[in-house]
Amino acid sequence: MSDKVYQLNDIVQMKKTHPCGENRWKIIRLGMDIRIKCEGCGHSVLVPRRKFETKLKKVLERAEEETTN
Repeated sequence: MSDKVYQLNDIVQMKKTHPCGENRWKIIRLGMDIRIKCEGCGHSVLVPRRKFETKLKKVLERAEEETTN
């Protein structure tokens, strides 16, 4: 899974669509578990990292890197 690099606030596509019909998810928390939020209805799901990495299809949009001084 080294080819699928993701970070906080990225928009990702999962293998299965959400019941609302949307297939775009925003990563809102990273850690041992990853919280993703549906871009269609706003529902958020907490997924173990290992399961997330197997269900991830591709990264659609990268988050802009914020630089703070």
